Amino acid sequence: MRHVARGGNYLRVADPACRDPLSGEHARRHGGRWNAPGAFAVVYLNASIDLARALVAGRLEDRGIRPEDILPEAGPVLVHATAPDDDYVDALTEDGLRSLGLPATYPLDDDGSTVDHAVCQPIGARAHRSGERGIACRSATTDAPAHAEELAYLGGKRLTAQRTMRFDEWYFS
Repeated sequence: MRHVARGGNYLRVADPACRDPLSGEHARRHGGRWNAPGAFAVVYLNASIDLARALVAGRLEDRGIRPEDILPEAGPVLVHATAPDDDYVDALTEDGLRSLGLPATYPLDDDGSTVDHAVCQPIGARAHRSGERGIACRSATTDAPAHAEELAYLGGKRLTAQRTMRFDEWYFS
């Protein structure tokens, strides 16, 4: 696996009722792009507010809900956190993607479809077993801004919230 230096400010979209929004427990139970259900905890982070908005817009659209229809206290909160500066698995560059067996077009495959979670999860498992801190990756979020990045934080130092913003404070600003 190739690596890329990352760290610093990241954003986590979370349910306002979540008592520990920087826990990877939900992803451990339900799985995600880089982890199978029940496998290990991952904290999925966004590198920009525009990506966080695209993520929420896609989730709401799938449920037939418009952001304007959500009560400010009921919408997803945005948690500002700092990820440790470190070398993370590279799922950003063509060389990094090639080293992982992913197409250079990731998050799309050669026919233009989104690469399936089942392709990424074994890569995440290998990174986890190897003690990697996380995976810096291109976002597979529908309508993500160009060059949008995510960080699948696999652990090490526990992340702490710097600030949490209510839905109406971040989504529409």
